[in-house]
Amino acid sequence: MRKQKGIVLFFALIVLLLMTIIGVALAVNSTQAIRMSGAGAERIEAKSIADGGLQQVILKYEGMLLANLNVATTEKLFNGVQQLTPYPLTGVRNVACQRTANATGANLVNCRRVEISSTRTFGRDDLGQLTVVSGVEQQVLP
Repeated sequence: MRKQKGIVLFFALIVLLLMTIIGVALAVNSTQAIRMSGAGAERIEAKSIADGGLQQVILKYEGMLLANLNVATTEKLFNGVQQLTPYPLTGVRNVACQRTANATGANLVNCRRVEISSTRTFGRDDLGQLTVVSGVEQQVLP
């Protein structure tokens, strides 16, 4: 009987060590999951802010300002950097309309195209970058 007194303590320490290792592994796994969900939330927030910057630039340049834009322009607003690029960059700016039912074979209605991109950085140390690009086409008479 005296030979068996220390064996229970030995097995209890082994079980305690295994449970500690499992507990630490679960804690590390949950910390990584929280970081990943935080990064996803930051990306969604950056997308919303970039979309807002895109809409802000479209509203600022609506009408004649957008139709008469001749050079690439950069806007730095609180919600990122917005770039406006007229297409084509050189030559005649009136081009055939791509998305209108009013365009005719006689070229009575032409369009002017501008590409607007909105870029937003996010994440730890601003390592992530998200860019939203939209094309605006305005009908003009040649």
